[in-house]
Amino acid sequence: MPQRIPTTIARVRHGLALGAVVLAGVATPPALAQNDKMAPIATPAQPGAIELGTGPLPGAKAAESWHSQYGSVFTRNVTVATLTPFLPDPVKANGTAVIVAPGGGFTSLSMQNEGWDVAKALTAHGVAAFVLKYRLNQTPQELAGYEAAMKARFAGGAGGPPRAADPKAMMAGIATQVTDARAAFALVRKQAAEWHVQPERIGMVGFSAGAMLTLATALDGQDAKPAFIGTIYGPLSNFQVPADAPPLFVALAADDPLFGNNGFGLIDSWRAAKRPVEFHLFEQGGHGFGMYPKKTTSTGWFDEFVRWMTMHDWIKPAA
Repeated sequence: MPQRIPTTIARVRHGLALGAVVLAGVATPPALAQNDKMAPIATPAQPGAIELGTGPLPGAKAAESWHSQYGSVFTRNVTVATLTPFLPDPVKANGTAVIVAPGGGFTSLSMQNEGWDVAKALTAHGVAAFVLKYRLNQTPQELAGYEAAMKARFAGGAGGPPRAADPKAMMAGIATQVTDARAAFALVRKQAAEWHVQPERIGMVGFSAGAMLTLATALDGQDAKPAFIGTIYGPLSNFQVPADAPPLFVALAADDPLFGNNGFGLIDSWRAAKRPVEFHLFEQGGHGFGMYPKKTTSTGWFDEFVRWMTMHDWIKPAA
């Protein structure tokens, strides 16, 4: 059964544009001085998780595993995509839904900070939320091997994004994950009546690598057609934006070591297409701040996102 929140509360190809951002959201710590040591944990209960039917990751040998880091919960080696519904009280439901795509550089997923916690916060505003656990690039099965590989990658200077990212190569490199995202939209629309969702009011928000997936789903996801999208500390590369692109919300910290110094091409692309876009550039926050509590103003991104949704009448109950 979907989680009811009380009212009180294909093997992925390594495309050119993915090569240097594969660690986005993995090894960059949040602002708080939290424990950055990875520690294995048992697979947590995921009540209500629904397999999306996109099949097992081709050629996968490593099994899904979970670990803690920064006081939060992560998963790796996801080979079967799932979608977990978080539904508001039906009396409070406003008909809007958001598919939430955690980040982790396509090698892990920040399930708690950028998934479950975001979903719970959305339900408090009457929004149905659906956490997408999409298939990932394979990494060493043992956590120690994975951690060593990540540290070596950053030590080699490959922790930042490419200077001239190719959006088409990026999209081609995450075709498997886009398939998972499309399936998530299809499932929510199929179950819309049961979940008190209006099929034309389904949006998507993604973090870091999840922001890349969100963009790809909106621009090249064929039948997904999100009503609106949010990209949180994702790439700001120039994109070819169609005339029917969805309204876009963007949040980024100016001191983000991955995407904070690469211009604002994404914003310019949306404006050139005369499509709605809202951009918040916070002075501090680094990368991966998500729902972590901290003193930087980047913590306010979620409140701003809700205000933006309110402005567009997505918080207002559907007629």
